[in-house]
Formats: sequence, structure tokens, C-alpha cells
Amino acid sequence: MTSQAAGLPPLIQPKTLTITDIDGGDHEFVVSKLPATVAREVVAVYPFSAMPKIGDYAENEKIMLKMMKYVAKQLGDNQQRLVTRALIDNHCPDWEVLAKLEMAMIEYNTSFFANGRVSHKLERFGEIVQQSVIKILTQLLEQSSNQDGRRSTN
Repeated sequence: MTSQAAGLPPLIQPKTLTITDIDGGDHEFVVSKLPATVAREVVAVYPFSAMPKIGDYAENEKIMLKMMKYVAKQLGDNQQRLVTRALIDNHCPDWEVLAKLEMAMIEYNTSFFANGRVSHKLERFGEIVQQSVIKILTQLLEQSSNQDGRRSTN
């Protein structure tokens, strides 16, 4: 099944990679560059929606499904694009394969990840976010301590 026949845009700069599943089996996929507008949405939403306790799982899942439309499972001489949840579940035998595919797409579509390392700008952004979170948590802790202190008047 070709992408054109299914009414899908062609993959941009496709790159074949092999991903190993939990049981040690290898699976060949084709990742692609994302169109500029899709890449913009993925980069703007994906990282923050994936943050535990802060992110929005439904939004993260929506972006993952959009991103997987630009991934294909290599099946001999044919490729099957992962355009639906069912196709993703069928061709990704476990959650780790899907997670590795997602990271491969992020790495292939951004310059933030050079040779598997986060760039200096992204590291600095992480430091700023961490400092902000620490400041907010410290303020909340101080407020909580003050409230606890007032309640204990015996």
C-alpha cells in the first residue's frame, strides 16, 4: 500500500530505523520529517503535555497520533503508514516501541537534540523552568507553614 494511494502526503526525507521491542525483537520503521506547520504544533505542545502531573495526557495523545501519521512500518517492499490508533497498536508490539518511535521523530525533526544530547539553549530553558518551579513551591510551602502555625493555637 503506497501513501499516495491512501491519499496521504509523501514522507519527507524518509529514514529507515530499527527499533527493538521489550522481548528483543527488531522492527523496521520509516520516520519522516514533519511538514513545517505540523512540526511547529508538535514542538510547541508535545514536550509540555507529556510532563507528569502538569501535562495534559489527552493533548499529548492527540499530538502523538498526528506525529505517527508521518511514520511507516516497513513490510517487505511495502510501507504501512501508522495513521490510526489501531495501526499503531498493530505494528508497535509494546509501549516501549511506541515511545522509542516518538523520541526518534522528535530527534529527527528538531535541532534541539544533537547526537542524543539536548542543546545548550534547551538546557538553559530547563534550568529556568526548574528555578521557577522551585520558587513557586517554596512560596507555597511558606504559605502552608504560616497557615499551619496559626491553626495550632492551644
